[in-house]
Amino acid sequence: MEFSDTFEIEGVTTEEAWLALSDPVLIEECLPGCQFLVRVEDVGEDPDEVDFDALAEEADGEEKPPTLPEADPDDVAARAFEEGGRYATLVGIQVGSVNPSFETIVTITKREFPEMHASAEGGSSSSSFELDSGMILSETDDGVEVDWWAETDVFGKVARMGQRVMNPVANQVVNRFFSDVEDRISEVDDESSSFRERVRDVVSRG
Repeated sequence: MEFSDTFEIEGVTTEEAWLALSDPVLIEECLPGCQFLVRVEDVGEDPDEVDFDALAEEADGEEKPPTLPEADPDDVAARAFEEGGRYATLVGIQVGSVNPSFETIVTITKREFPEMHASAEGGSSSSSFELDSGMILSETDDGVEVDWWAETDVFGKVARMGQRVMNPVANQVVNRFFSDVEDRISEVDDESSSFRERVRDVVSRG
């Protein structure tokens, strides 16, 4: 299945949107159904290589650091996604009468401002999926335009429901995600020139 759309985030610069969308903490907090999103070392793309129960227990009750615009841009950059990095996440999503939680490994396959690509493999007790995705940011008169795409293969019980059922669910998840991101990062004061200069400097340093 293929998905693509464009979402506009108003009142922010391309650098602010890029740094925010590179932040695992913000992604975890804005992605519907996401229980945790953490970097994992010395694992491949197979979710079976990761102890998701241990990660869930560790994440339970853990106090999360601030995200933009409250966070220090340098702190966000230090924990940002890295090209080649692998991240474990547990995401619950309801598709029709099925409510699976997918244990997933995400690999950042490309990250070069203003473009990022990722692949993912995930599985639950009754379904699994493989995904390739990407986004590119471009400046507009009112803010930033995010062009995103995803190609996914779904297997098991969820797959049997068909694309007619899955498309509205995917669109709802994506729209909620970008709306939450916009709500957070558009809080930057228009007069916060020093903050915007710091973000621009952080992004320019890679």
